[in-house]
Amino acid sequence: MNEELLTILDQMEREKGIDKELLFKAIESALASAAKKIVGNKEAEVTAVIDRSTGQITIMSEGKPVKSDEFGRIAAQTAKQVIIQKIREAERDIVLEDYTKRIGTIVNGSVHRFEKGDIVLDLGKTEAILPRSQQCQGERYKQGDRIRAYILEVNKTSHGPQVVLTRSDVLFVKKLFEIEVPEIMDGIVEIKAIAREPGERTKLAVWSKDEKVDAVGACVGMRGSRVKDIVNELKGERVDIVRWSDDIKEYVKAALSPAEPLEVTIDKTSKHIAVMVADDQLSIGIGKHGQNVRLASRLIGWEIDIRGKEEKAKKAAEALLAGEPADKEEAGDPETTAEKTTKTKEDSKIKDQKKAFNLIDIKGVGKKTAEALIAAGYDTPEKIKILTAEELVKLEGVGKKTAEKILKMVKNI
Repeated sequence: MNEELLTILDQMEREKGIDKELLFKAIESALASAAKKIVGNKEAEVTAVIDRSTGQITIMSEGKPVKSDEFGRIAAQTAKQVIIQKIREAERDIVLEDYTKRIGTIVNGSVHRFEKGDIVLDLGKTEAILPRSQQCQGERYKQGDRIRAYILEVNKTSHGPQVVLTRSDVLFVKKLFEIEVPEIMDGIVEIKAIAREPGERTKLAVWSKDEKVDAVGACVGMRGSRVKDIVNELKGERVDIVRWSDDIKEYVKAALSPAEPLEVTIDKTSKHIAVMVADDQLSIGIGKHGQNVRLASRLIGWEIDIRGKEEKAKKAAEALLAGEPADKEEAGDPETTAEKTTKTKEDSKIKDQKKAFNLIDIKGVGKKTAEALIAAGYDTPEKIKILTAEELVKLEGVGKKTAEKILKMVKNI
């Protein structure tokens, strides 16, 4: 028993990496507890000592050696139980340490079972859980399927380490690009921002530190090979790769791709961006259920309001007919907005002029005529004053008499 015990402990230290001294102390503690029952004195101080060189076990009670025929059998059973327990604990600690180091990486696993919507994966050394909340919409799996997922966190529990995975987090997409695009791994291309609606669409803003390297081209790959592999892994999820820019207007135009903005107005104070697109581009800019503009807004971190050219003209005409500023965005420059709060005489004068210029007061001018004027860019008295009657007649719905009345009206303001 003595020599066999030493051999087993040596083997455990070599193969499992368990400190032999830790095993000695655990066995001694367990032997002392078992021996206390044999001694029969609950108050007595019983200790067990194992000779580290010979393996000889000595039981002491109140400082005196105790001998019993039962000690041999108890020692063997106790040593076996302690060793098994310590092996399990050591293996759990090793797995915990291993997967804790791997947080932020992607692992492969096979579907082992399902628990209330959660998927339990077999990773080989341990099991991992892919919670329902971390799964992508529309993805379906069956037992035995292989799944790649991102290690989100590792928790220590009484049943061993719990590895939590995700496929819906933006970090999963980011890591896929790091794996597929060497330029990102090397630090030449940087992912500046990611906005994602799992299972449907992702927008990725990238930037290159080297002018010779095209960030978007590097991520797309030759004939789209790199991004295709990522899209396949995401089960067909659409991925838009856009060029990041410190010029917010250029960044907005890229973020709203595939729509092509005609005009971008920025209010830095409220972090609001007004975008005008051609009417046939409006549905593309907004996207299905507002997805495109919503993801672009998240990508930039600003609120985006997108309108078609015709819609903007109509709203401006309605505002002008009501005696209000033709375009709230034009009046919304951060600096001028701040100045208006002072209520200076000059501001009051401008306000009175705009109020006086009400097209509905001119006989023969209707809503369509007002819309035509504003669509052509003639939305203030100052802009109309410089025109001739011949130039006004060229506008749709404006006759010679109407043109003369409009010019007369603005000259009297």
